[in-house]
Amino acid sequence: CCLGCCCCCCLIGRMKVLKKQLESDGSGSISFIAECEEDMFHVYNLVHVGDMLKATTLRKVYKESATGSVSTEKMKLTLELLVKDVHFDPEGLSFRVKGKNMTENKFVKLGQFHTIDLELHRKFTITKQEWTSIDWERIKQATNPAKSAEIAAVVMELGTASVCLVSDAMTIVRKRIQKSIPKKRNINESSRDKAVQKFYASVQDAILEHVNFDVVKVVLIAGPGFVKDDFLSFLHANAVQQDISVLRENKSKFVSVHSPSAHVHDLNEVLMDEKVQALLSDTKAAKEVQLLDKFLSMMADDPNRAAYGWAHVLFASQQAAVDTLLVVDTLFRSKSLSERQKYTLLVDEVKSTGGDVRVFSSMHVSGQRLQQLTGVAAILRFPLPLDEIDFA
Repeated sequence: CCLGCCCCCCLIGRMKVLKKQLESDGSGSISFIAECEEDMFHVYNLVHVGDMLKATTLRKVYKESATGSVSTEKMKLTLELLVKDVHFDPEGLSFRVKGKNMTENKFVKLGQFHTIDLELHRKFTITKQEWTSIDWERIKQATNPAKSAEIAAVVMELGTASVCLVSDAMTIVRKRIQKSIPKKRNINESSRDKAVQKFYASVQDAILEHVNFDVVKVVLIAGPGFVKDDFLSFLHANAVQQDISVLRENKSKFVSVHSPSAHVHDLNEVLMDEKVQALLSDTKAAKEVQLLDKFLSMMADDPNRAAYGWAHVLFASQQAAVDTLLVVDTLFRSKSLSERQKYTLLVDEVKSTGGDVRVFSSMHVSGQRLQQLTGVAAILRFPLPLDEIDFA
């Protein structure tokens, strides 16, 4: 996903809980304010089909004057919708809900369909029949004041670069840079060098615009060849020549690392690099990469201690065999209530037997890879001959 227009600090969300009205059966309402774009992804993971969402919205209304002429104007209304559909835009980081109006007023009839685009810094209220353990974990993550985008990464090769931020919840491409670099045989060397320097300067400007060095622990400069190292030399020299203090003071945070290509999906391999892991051992994104790698290694070396797919993982959980459950967040966003409930029950069962549960973000490469493995997997405490069991 890409968002190239906002400053880096917008990624650091501290969604606020304003009010809770909860019943003993686990139902009730919670009011929030989203403080930044990343919070919209958390809201996307909280609002499900069948929930109620109350928020302010703009609606075009028609007014007739005394002379009979009709005019239109946009009015701000507070509506409560029974949610029928949700949409998250990963590029604009915006969240939209479509639903049936449940509070009649003079402009919107009861039962009429309407769409609400949630806005930052405006109160909204979610009402659920049940707030699950997954919901509470998501709220905890969204409201944690310590969370931040601790990793910045530039994946690049000559003429193309993507400046990314990696937070606990998601990986976002903040800026894509594309510059045409003439081939050596088609132009004199001086002109080509100028084109390369101009490209490097554009990448440097994107780093300065989108990386908040107060919270970022490391800036990974990744690519398949010499360009990453050449750029890093340019950056450090430029920091001295132009007296760019923020680059000089944070020189130690820049790390050159090999990547198979300049594609963002290769960040997963970059994060597995040993020197990167040493720097990022306490970040959630790095832990997810390590855990998925451990599972894949287990599949290859000790397959009876690795389970994936609903039937195999459920059976392992029923035997109290699950040491670590890996599950992708998309399973808790299913439009089917029964589908969401079965995965929530699985999570609760694993926890009740002392297992660890890790919910992977579908906005990270590791979560996308887990999704390709059905979205649910488990590292087992002891071997189970799952391939010999008939699950039909």
